[in-house]
Amino acid sequence: MERVTGIGGLFFRSDDPDGLTRWYAEMLGVDPAPTAYGEPSWHQSAGPTVFAAMSPESEHFTGGRAWAVNFRVADLDAMVAQLREAGVLVVVDPAFYPNGRFADLHDPEGNPIQLWQPAGLDAAD
Repeated sequence: MERVTGIGGLFFRSDDPDGLTRWYAEMLGVDPAPTAYGEPSWHQSAGPTVFAAMSPESEHFTGGRAWAVNFRVADLDAMVAQLREAGVLVVVDPAFYPNGRFADLHDPEGNPIQLWQPAGLDAAD
């Protein structure tokens, strides 16, 4: 199974926390938060992370959302195929940027997600 490879940490409100936690685990491979101190957290691969304040008019925010998450992936095409096979609508940006390729989707509650296959100076070793 193709898996996302990293994020620094993100906490957000949900109308159905258990259901949304299952969706992220099943669709993107993000393990649920541990329920006890003796359990490990999700471990991600080392790599670049972008932390940026953006204008409220940014195209990254849809439906009045105040946050957006970008997950690094090793193989964008494989991840997109996997998500589409599961019935998730994914829009792949046709452009190839110096820092990589991108695709956009939403989780079941409408939160924006961007997938990023790094290239150039941001590509994994």
